[in-house]
Amino acid sequence: MSLSSRRSDARANRERILAVAREALAADPEASIHSIAKAAGVGQGTLYRHFPTREALVLGVYREGIDDLVVLASSLLDEHRPMRAFRLWCRRFGEYAREKHGIAALIRSAMSERHFAETYSMMVDAVRRMMQACSDEGELSDPADPEDFLQALALFMQLATTADGLARSERLLDLAFRGLGARDGPEQTTAYGSKAGAPE
Repeated sequence: MSLSSRRSDARANRERILAVAREALAADPEASIHSIAKAAGVGQGTLYRHFPTREALVLGVYREGIDDLVVLASSLLDEHRPMRAFRLWCRRFGEYAREKHGIAALIRSAMSERHFAETYSMMVDAVRRMMQACSDEGELSDPADPEDFLQALALFMQLATTADGLARSERLLDLAFRGLGARDGPEQTTAYGSKAGAPE
């Protein structure tokens, strides 16, 4: 097997391990390394080569989610008007926050100050870019500090994942956008990339 093939296989294994771990840990924060390796179709030795400790695996799941959100900010700005992109990104952030709710304690215990500072700054920069794009297009009349907005967004997403809690999160998000002077009005977005009664 060539070096490029081995590297490709290694990347595929890593991606599969993270995908399985994300679902397994969300369902059961105490899921064992053995069960995750088995579900991913790899040996424990392969898993440990990528993630030497359970903490490293938890951080891998967390970092993958953050990286995806940062990349998504740029992708949405390329595909939509800035305000539409910003709203869609916020809702995807909400989905991500709810997905990792069950492993939040694991993440906090595994994360160093360096890891937190690095990923937090990446998220603040993503919010800053979207706010600036909206402001440049005249879609925000009163841009806030991007860190303040991110902190508020994180608080909104801590509400219960019941129908009432999700509805309140949507109302609070619309309230936050009105506070920013959003010019497009609230959207009836039920999930990332879709509107109620109106396909993309």
